[in-house]
Amino acid sequence: MSATRPVRFAALGDSLTEGVGDPVGEAWRGWAALLAAGLGPGEVPVEFRNFAVSGAQSHDVLDRQLPAALAFRPDVVSVVVGVNDTLRCTFDLHAVAARLDEVYARCTARGAVLLTACLPDPGTMLGLPAALGRPLARRQRGVNAVVHALSERYGAVHVHVAEGDWVADRAMWSADRLHPGERGHRFLAARFHAGLAATGRELGAPPSLTPEQPPPTRSAGVLWLATAGTGWVARRCTDLLPQLLGLAAQELRHLARGTSARLDLRAAQAVSAALAGLSTGVAQVVDVA
Repeated sequence: MSATRPVRFAALGDSLTEGVGDPVGEAWRGWAALLAAGLGPGEVPVEFRNFAVSGAQSHDVLDRQLPAALAFRPDVVSVVVGVNDTLRCTFDLHAVAARLDEVYARCTARGAVLLTACLPDPGTMLGLPAALGRPLARRQRGVNAVVHALSERYGAVHVHVAEGDWVADRAMWSADRLHPGERGHRFLAARFHAGLAATGRELGAPPSLTPEQPPPTRSAGVLWLATAGTGWVARRCTDLLPQLLGLAAQELRHLARGTSARLDLRAAQAVSAALAGLSTGVAQVVDVA
């Protein structure tokens, strides 16, 4: 890469990448913007475009965000999506896998460095009862397994943040408990920077882990649930709740019979089938238990 040519970074995904939870003035900043500041070594400038949109699913990334991102001719592309897919009654792991395969393939075919991540399941973050949370957790673990396998296939810089101390650290999260706060966004940016550095890529300074704003208080979380959070939950309930209640009833039946392992096995088989259904072979890394 010429020293005079800017490093171009395109970020694709949903509200996490849009920066929700990390407000700066009247706009969101987020981990991708924090990472962008450290992508240019020395005096090399960085051109950053954030195509992520709150609520986006994998089909939105493929159909809407990807064409605009490729027209930007990026050197680095992040694709972090899938949580919203799991929160819909139309969830189809096969379709998610096929879309991500195409997105990753088209990005890397242009020579871009691909960034991906596995994420915590929303049921855990919302503190749902086990019967409701476990079906959502299986869905998210399925998406994570697909992302992990496809990331290996395409040589992505993959950050595994589905688990770990940061998930339980209240200071890492915004008032809604679904999106990282400033500290969490800085953590993600630093993890991606370290992953890129490990490939030998020449970079600028890593993002600072020190937040500029204090973490949200517990009262802020209560206020969010009473205002914006109520609308968020209502919108999802309209779409997902009837199906989720059915899944919860199934969960309780298997729990009573001592056969919950069958549901985990089915989830693992769904991941294997989704990966096997892709046009070319993919290493089947399945971790959904």
